Amino acid sequence: MVTFAQPDTGRRETYDGGRPGRGRARVVAAAACAVLGLGLIGGAVAGSLVAGDTDPGGDRGGFATAGQLWHSVPVDQLFPPTVAGGGAGPGGADRTWTRIAVAPDGECADAFDPSLAKALAPVGCARLLRATYTDATRSHVTTVGLLFTEADAAAMTSLKSRFRKDGLDRRTDLMPRPYAAGGTVAAGFGDGQRASWALSVLTDAPVVVYAVSGFADGRTVTEPQPAEEAMESGATTAPAQSGLGHEAKGLADRVERGLRKAVTSAEETS
Repeated sequence: MVTFAQPDTGRRETYDGGRPGRGRARVVAAAACAVLGLGLIGGAVAGSLVAGDTDPGGDRGGFATAGQLWHSVPVDQLFPPTVAGGGAGPGGADRTWTRIAVAPDGECADAFDPSLAKALAPVGCARLLRATYTDATRSHVTTVGLLFTEADAAAMTSLKSRFRKDGLDRRTDLMPRPYAAGGTVAAGFGDGQRASWALSVLTDAPVVVYAVSGFADGRTVTEPQPAEEAMESGATTAPAQSGLGHEAKGLADRVERGLRKAVTSAEETS
């Protein structure tokens, strides 16, 4: 079969109306039109990329690969024993987090406030992975989670749009719950100890990334604050003053980066 990328090198001479050569001229003219058409299409595609008008599904191969990582990537790759947070603290201070516990992978039951669980229900729960970290001073604890959903790219894009439009990632009745591991500094890290949180719905992977932070001494926090607000200049709340917004946001961002690296590595290997 002849395509535009593979011209017919065995083309035969054709005749039209008994005059030789007219068929060849038509072929040449058709080829010229095809080249012009491809140029116009290419320009349109380039324009859409510049304008950000791209397929919300992104790399569909990478999307599918990401959805399988929960049972193929070592825990140390998704949740490293130590996470460096260069410039992640208040005022650009460096942070280092040490993993103190990894939760058994499982279902999403009881991992989120009821309202948040309801908001996430449309994308389903294939698997939930969680780990809890502490900072270098062991005064803060943060649980970070990777919710692997059952959704396709369109459903993830729809969920992200809804969270952004309705501000669902900023409501105090829609918070992820911590993983309190006995025998660690996070043993008393319960719902009442949550101080700040960050949540991100990805659209290039069927994953929701989140982190929730609190004080290691088990003190109750009466006014938890979303990380983005706690990180604002001049914020005076307890989560802001203690840097717990930076803890949640910084750790969530770095775990998300690690997830993306794992997707790239898995694609290269396959």
